[in-house]
Amino acid sequence: MKRLLLLCLLLSTNIIAQAQIRLPKLINDGMVLQRDASLKVWGWAKPGEKIAVRFKNKTYKAATDASGKWQITLPPMPAGGPYTMDIAGSSTITLKDILIGDVWFCSGQSNMVHQLNIHDVTYADEIKTANFPQIRQFWVPTLTNLQGPQADIPNGQWKSAVGEDVRPFSAVAYFFAKKIHQKYNIPVGIINASVGGTPIEAWTSEAGLAEFPALKTTIEKNKDTTYINSLNRRPSTNTANRPAPPVDLGTAGSTKWFDVSYVPKGWRPINIPGYWEDQGIKDLNGVVWYRREIDVPASMTGKPAKVFLGRIVDADELYINGKQVGRTTYQYPQRRYAVPADLLKAGKNVFVVRVTNMAGKGGFIPDKPYCLFAGTDTLDLKGIWQYKVGTAYRPMSGGFGGGGISAQNQPTALYNAMVAPEIDYAIKGFCWYQGESNAGKPQEYETLLPALINDWRNKWKQGPLPFLYIQLPGFMDYSYQPAESGWAVLREAQFNALKIPNTGMVVAIDLGEWNDIHPDNKKDVGERLALTALKTAYKENIVSSGPIYQSATVDGNKIVVSFTNTGGGLITNDGEDLGEFAIAGSDKKFVWAKATIENGKVVVWSDEVPAPLYVRYAWADNPVNPNLYNKEGLPASPFRTDK
Repeated sequence: MKRLLLLCLLLSTNIIAQAQIRLPKLINDGMVLQRDASLKVWGWAKPGEKIAVRFKNKTYKAATDASGKWQITLPPMPAGGPYTMDIAGSSTITLKDILIGDVWFCSGQSNMVHQLNIHDVTYADEIKTANFPQIRQFWVPTLTNLQGPQADIPNGQWKSAVGEDVRPFSAVAYFFAKKIHQKYNIPVGIINASVGGTPIEAWTSEAGLAEFPALKTTIEKNKDTTYINSLNRRPSTNTANRPAPPVDLGTAGSTKWFDVSYVPKGWRPINIPGYWEDQGIKDLNGVVWYRREIDVPASMTGKPAKVFLGRIVDADELYINGKQVGRTTYQYPQRRYAVPADLLKAGKNVFVVRVTNMAGKGGFIPDKPYCLFAGTDTLDLKGIWQYKVGTAYRPMSGGFGGGGISAQNQPTALYNAMVAPEIDYAIKGFCWYQGESNAGKPQEYETLLPALINDWRNKWKQGPLPFLYIQLPGFMDYSYQPAESGWAVLREAQFNALKIPNTGMVVAIDLGEWNDIHPDNKKDVGERLALTALKTAYKENIVSSGPIYQSATVDGNKIVVSFTNTGGGLITNDGEDLGEFAIAGSDKKFVWAKATIENGKVVVWSDEVPAPLYVRYAWADNPVNPNLYNKEGLPASPFRTDK
């Protein structure tokens, strides 16, 4: 009898759950709806159920189909709010604090992910003074699906740019939205779907990749769950021949190397910052310990402190006086660790950093802050430390873990899970910041980027929506000689996407950092993106971009280059001679050239090339001084004529 009652209870609970109206996570309290556009509102309930949606004193009716989905369409409305929305069927939902304004779908990889919180030193005042209740962000959680498009996401909510709630906002998207909001005094919504380290094909639908046979083959393979499980399954037998994980001497003994009682022996000097491969350690992947006694004045004790350790490749753990105060598991975050008020003492304090590196150069990245802060005092942590190797990993294929694939890098995986659930939600346009993960195959990007643009426009079915994107900034070692560059080729692919109507590109060649793929200056990027939006999406009569290559003609021993977007005229932003122009003849052997601005054009020549045919500008991973700008203060895009 008890079993029968329990079964009846479970069945009735399931029937009630099916009868309840359910909304997609995006349609929620605090949402921003797109002004001046037809608006779909949808959800799920019991099949055949009648649904009524009441909004702004009007009622709209629908009925669920056989699958339980319902949808109504609201007419275009001007900006305004806040409003409420009542959705009634067998149950009732009331949504509150709804605004109508402009909604931008922001996507890409880590430079679109990077939150204000990650850059909270640079933008401390922005965070402290944030009070924009009409700027809101919906953060789409990181999800993948290799089988097909999802109808919804498991969680998410709209947050306003007020107080501490602004910290998770994408920094680029926030500064973009702030400019738009202040310009037009309207609500601005950001739907942020972005994941670090991901390629463009992961963000494109299966239909969008129909012209890419190799990717289509991969998509079909990945739909086979048995195949995927076989790749991801870790071997559980035949482990006898697998090498044991290496022992770290720093943690293996009874006295750990970070303990205050540890007496160091056999340690050698090394400089921070710097890579250990550049300081006498050859090709080491493994664990290296750094140690230094820091003399702390009494004025810095008895109060909370903070340690800045720049950036470290790859992972680190910081110990002060034997206690761990911070750890980071991968190379990209800036190391900013809080130190408890009772940990530092006047006089000698032992700082120990355990650094783990898996590939490439390991150590502390130069040109970053390395300091101890407490109150108004600062201690510089740069200089000579002592080091000792805890373990050196043996070179081996496959590392110490199992095989498998990274789902987030697979074609369609992020589109299916993070983009598809939003395509019925009306938007103003797209903001895209991505390309680093495709820089290894930059030629492919020239077809993949247009494919993504067309794919998303087709999915949203709102016509050729504005598509705005950021060209990759400078990164990696500076190039003091003309050279080939994968990053330059990828920037060219981005440049060429401007041929697609209603697109806009932000040139950011001057906003990068040689030692950081995540440059700190997100404000200028976001504000240049807003400028591009004003021109492209809002049809303002402004100069929104720096000079863009138009054509080049040979004039004797010189090449004359013409540009669009010259604005008030061409200038060098530093008052120096034009830099980063290279020239070549029929052999395509480029040499640095002289260049001058004449009659709104750039004239380029070199005594080494009497019969020039080709010219390049800022053609490098990280050009040293790309100083061609217009008078509006916007930089010229890199280009070449020898493709």
